[in-house]
Amino acid sequence: NRTNWEFNSDHDGEMKIADQLTQAGYFGVQVGNKINLGFDSTEPYHISQLLEQKYIGKNRPKYRSGWEFTFMQFCDNNKNVLKWASEAIAIPYRSPLTGKMKNYIPDFFVVYENKYGQKIAEVVEIKPKKQSLIESKVASAKDRAVVAINHAKWAAANIWCQRQGLSFRVITENEMFHNGRA
Repeated sequence: NRTNWEFNSDHDGEMKIADQLTQAGYFGVQVGNKINLGFDSTEPYHISQLLEQKYIGKNRPKYRSGWEFTFMQFCDNNKNVLKWASEAIAIPYRSPLTGKMKNYIPDFFVVYENKYGQKIAEVVEIKPKKQSLIESKVASAKDRAVVAINHAKWAAANIWCQRQGLSFRVITENEMFHNGRA
């Protein structure tokens, strides 16, 4: 019984993460910069015991960064997370650069129970802080364009989620890692 995740890396150092995962019991196949990783659930390091019960996506879970993989582990292992899906929603938005309509695919859809026992449904995007806001005037034009596109996507996601009765959240390293740990 194997659970497969798809790993696409465009960030420095994430290939090292993939190596560490394979050493921890995952299997992987690399084609160019794309790595398909999975886990043999018969192994003692099984991280996704509840995947079949919790994962509701139509396709196998996908992650494009080590942070997204960490979030998947959180969803699998947190008893308050009831359901989750990876790249399961398409939200239309207008590109601020071209003016054309495009689809934004947020990283995750999560249903969890809060400390008051209420079920919360949330659309979640995992992004480095540097892609969320321009912190200095020395940012390149490319960096500013990435932030502008992200903000257009997130504005559309907020509106779409409100109409669906959901909330939308961007999680950066600030929220993801507390005191240097996930």
